[in-house]
Amino acid sequence: MNQDYIIVQCPNCGAKNRIPAEKKGRNARCGRCHTPLTVGPYAGASAHPVHVTDATFQQEVLKSPGTVLVDFWAPWCGACRMVTPVLDQLAQEFSGRMKVAKLNVDENPLTSSRYGIRSIPSLLFFKNGTLVNTVTGALPKEELKRQVQAIL
Repeated sequence: MNQDYIIVQCPNCGAKNRIPAEKKGRNARCGRCHTPLTVGPYAGASAHPVHVTDATFQQEVLKSPGTVLVDFWAPWCGACRMVTPVLDQLAQEFSGRMKVAKLNVDENPLTSSRYGIRSIPSLLFFKNGTLVNTVTGALPKEELKRQVQAIL
């Protein structure tokens, strides 16, 4: 019996769980602490935002299956610093179902210009490589969560 498995790390206790691949898209439970595990397109991926650049944007965002939320930000931007902990929380909450990425507009002008970023923070939502929504400004966590759930 040859069955494919994926390894999913529990966000609660850190245990690595071997999950049958056919469970992809359904919930499973950690074998150690019984915390629900989401087995989605990003199962096993970090529950933290990934930093993308002009060079990695194509691979990390446009070629990525499922939903990707990209934060266009800059270190000097106060509103961007306010959004950062919210995005960290969303990355954790939607781990396994959505990837959160951050792109520094000062260091990556090509991608910023390609998407017409004029104000930061700007949050762009991609689904299977296609831009599906844009949000500008520091929104409350519940509003961003609502936006994510509508896309998922």
